[in-house]
Amino acid sequence: MDRPSTAPARKSNWVATEGSFKALLEWLDQGLDSKGEAYLQVRRRLVTYFDRKNCLSSDDLADETLSRVQRRLEELGSIETESPAKFCYTVAKYVFLEHLRSGRAKEVSDELVDSAASKQAAAAFEKEEEELERERALRCLERCVAELDAERREMVIGYYYGEQRAKIENRRRLASKFGLTMNALSIRTFRIRERLEICVRRCIKNAK
Repeated sequence: MDRPSTAPARKSNWVATEGSFKALLEWLDQGLDSKGEAYLQVRRRLVTYFDRKNCLSSDDLADETLSRVQRRLEELGSIETESPAKFCYTVAKYVFLEHLRSGRAKEVSDELVDSAASKQAAAAFEKEEEELERERALRCLERCVAELDAERREMVIGYYYGEQRAKIENRRRLASKFGLTMNALSIRTFRIRERLEICVRRCIKNAK
């Protein structure tokens, strides 16, 4: 059967020997003494196979394939197959798949790093844009408030000035000063606020 029983990754403690290489040459010759030509022919075909797969390291992958076959032959003593070349191609498929997975893992890793860097840069850019937008809006608000007459300016600033209890006291003071009820003061300041919002939006649009 041409499909190898196993196609394990290279054993780190396995070392090719002159004897195992000679056995590989004899196995490839299939009883004929080609003086190494069968080996070179199979290797050339393997290089071509990996070239067609667009592998940049075709020579290394071809050598890795033959090294695995050589090791397998040493482990089993013999490999029964109708064609040594066909068996080598079968092993080459395993080598290619492992190479492909390894390459994709690196590509994915690089992509994740690039993606994370891009997201970080995008987040920093967005934060900077938000800060610039806030600064722009603040400048426009100051400009629009300055355009109000003194009474409206005092009313809207005083109405929103302070926190909790202090804000309530400020609103009572304003209502008393301008002779308004709290409800009437609320309506007046709401209208002033609407006017300011329109002014600020227009200002921001013109500033871009």
